[in-house]
Amino acid sequence: MKKSIMIWAVSAIVYLGIVIAGYSVYASINPKSEEHNNHTATEQGEESRNHQQHENHGANTISEVTPKVSYANGEITIELKDNNNHAPELEVSHEKYMHLIVVSSDLKEYYHLHPEQKGEGTYQVKVNLADNSYKAFVDIQPKGLQYAVRPIELQVGEAHHIHGKNNLITDKDFTKTIDGQTVELTPHSFEVNKEVTLNFDVKGEKPEEYLGALGHVVILDEAGEKFIHVHPVSNDKTVFETQFDKPGIYKLWAEFKFRGQVNAYPFVIEVK
Repeated sequence: MKKSIMIWAVSAIVYLGIVIAGYSVYASINPKSEEHNNHTATEQGEESRNHQQHENHGANTISEVTPKVSYANGEITIELKDNNNHAPELEVSHEKYMHLIVVSSDLKEYYHLHPEQKGEGTYQVKVNLADNSYKAFVDIQPKGLQYAVRPIELQVGEAHHIHGKNNLITDKDFTKTIDGQTVELTPHSFEVNKEVTLNFDVKGEKPEEYLGALGHVVILDEAGEKFIHVHPVSNDKTVFETQFDKPGIYKLWAEFKFRGQVNAYPFVIEVK
């Protein structure tokens, strides 16, 4: 009996030794296997976080970069400074270093522009703006710095400034036609604090790729303060997902490119 126990114990020790030796050999041959797996998971998580941050810029509350926007002689100038008064380096986002959204304070006029760098921390773009009050949204991704898109007042001429909400009227017809191309937004009801799907029926026409995506959607609340910029959920669907943290009236512009022309389809929705 004692001899059998002894043989079993020795066998177990020998087996354990073989397993440990085998693992040591495997680890020496593939020293980076575990590191690679962890690194891949980290990269995927970071990519997911960056994607979420880019989809909903209104989620950020801290900004380490301050943009200054001015207009003169048919040209908008943007100056960027970080908290140390240095010009931040920008990352490319959807094929551009900067997306500049300009809307009139009554939310009737809409421009999606792409200023080019003219100097350290200075970007410019030509556009003819009529005398009016505007709000500018500088949409950028500074390297290594937190950034939140916030409205910047821009006054052109002596136009009267609009304060507060615009008393927008919610659309009853969610079908819009521009230059012969019709786009319909579905569904027509939206709930606060829930994932909202914006499905755009392009009536059998597939949009051309525009800035690295099938389309872009920019959303502002009625006061023109909260900014949301979202992109399609996939490369072959004109479907977008976002969330609204407050009920109210919102205006959105869905940008699609058909036959070489980019159109911005406006919709006014109510989130309950």
